[in-house]
Amino acid sequence: MSGDPTSSGAVNGPAAATSTAVVPAHAAPPSRALPGTGQAHRHVLVAIVLNKPGVLNRVASLMRARNFNIESLAVSHTDREDISRMTITVRGDDVAVEQATKQLYRLIDVLKVQDVTAESTVQHELALIKVRATDRNRMEIVKIAELYKGRVVDLATDAVIVEATGTEAEVDAVVGLLRSFGIKELVRTGAVVMVRGSQSIEEAIKK
Repeated sequence: MSGDPTSSGAVNGPAAATSTAVVPAHAAPPSRALPGTGQAHRHVLVAIVLNKPGVLNRVASLMRARNFNIESLAVSHTDREDISRMTITVRGDDVAVEQATKQLYRLIDVLKVQDVTAESTVQHELALIKVRATDRNRMEIVKIAELYKGRVVDLATDAVIVEATGTEAEVDAVVGLLRSFGIKELVRTGAVVMVRGSQSIEEAIKK
């Protein structure tokens, strides 16, 4: 009968609400945010290490094991022959980079590690750019180099080598302008970094 509520296909009333609110006992807990899964940023790390064989390989292997792609790595002596300085540029999540920095510090022959990304620093790199040149465009290439405080270090009949120095962005700008002429060869040192002011990461290891 149409007046009998049990004859209808719809279920109304409190019983319906109760049936939809049942949660299985084996249901997984709600997902939560985990540290180290945020947006990747460019980080600049400075490491002071003993000048011994295998140190560079151990540092690079640790970063590779943590799935970091090293964008640039510059290594040089300090004022002490037995100590070297590494400038490592990587891109990664803030928490993940912090954890990697702590692990670098635990490596044998690593004396000091510092993330200088948030510091006020002087950052420079050097690039040598070999560009295709003709009698028509040679002077234009020279003017571009001079405009960006670079210089021509070699001239040939069909090529010019430009030396560019500055921040990563400044070197990128020079390369971008010279690319229209045709780049035959390009080499970049990667960034070297020093914190402004009297603070010194090298003096910290002498104390």
